[in-house]
Amino acid sequence: MYKIVLLRHGESTWNKKGLFTGWTDVDLTKKGKEEALSAGQELLKKGFSFDLAFTSLLKRASKTLSIALKTMKQKPEIISDWRLNERHYGNLQGLNKKEMAAKFGEQQVLIWRRSYSTPPPKIDKNNPFNQKNDAKYKGIRVPETESLKDVVERVMPFWKNEVVPQIKAGKKIIIAASGNSLRAIVKYLDKISAAEISGVNIPTGIPLVYELDEKFKPVKHYYLADKKTLEAAIDKVKKQGTKK
Repeated sequence: MYKIVLLRHGESTWNKKGLFTGWTDVDLTKKGKEEALSAGQELLKKGFSFDLAFTSLLKRASKTLSIALKTMKQKPEIISDWRLNERHYGNLQGLNKKEMAAKFGEQQVLIWRRSYSTPPPKIDKNNPFNQKNDAKYKGIRVPETESLKDVVERVMPFWKNEVVPQIKAGKKIIIAASGNSLRAIVKYLDKISAAEISGVNIPTGIPLVYELDEKFKPVKHYYLADKKTLEAAIDKVKKQGTKK
C-alpha cells in the first residue's frame, strides 16, 4: 500500500480578490499562509513524513509547501516543475470573475472555468500578465490559453514518468500545486469522466490523501479536515465566478 498527499496552495492574493490567476505569479495572503501552516499541523498530527516533494514554478504553491514542511520540521528533496502550474487562463488572467459573470453571464464564466475542452480566449501579446517572456520559462513553450484537457495532457506524462517511479521506489511523496493541475491527477486516478470533472472542487490548503495499491490504483482517498470545515472550503470554491 502506498500513500501520496496532494495539497492545493493556500489562498492567494488574487483568490481573495476573485481574479483569474492562471500562470500569474501572485503571493499568498495571510489566510493562505495560515492554511499552509494548518496543513502542516494536520499532516504532522497524522504522522506523515516525506522523502520527496513536487511543486510548480508558482510561488503560491512553493510557499505553501515550504510553510507546511517547516511546520512539520521536515526537509525532503524538492523538485519544481512547470507542468504542475495552474491552468493558463489566457486573456482572462487579471480579470475579475464576478465582473466577467455580470458581463458575459455565469454560464459562460462556468464554461471558461470548468469546461473540459473549451479554453478561454488566447492571451494578447500586450497583456501585462502574459508570461511568454518570463525568464523562468526559458526554453518552455508558454501557452496562450489552456483548457483542463490541455492541463491533463501536460500533467499525465509528469505523473507517469516522474512521480510513479518514485512511488515505486518507496518514496513518501507530497505534491503541492494548483487547483487544476491537481484536478488533472484526481481525474486520472479516480477515472472521472470529462463531464463529471467539472463538478470536482479542490479546496485550498487542505491535504488530500490517496492510498494506492501495488498497481498505483486508488483504494481510497480522504481530506485531512472535519466535515464542516471541508464543506465550507469546497463551497467557497464552487461560488467563484458567480455574480453574488
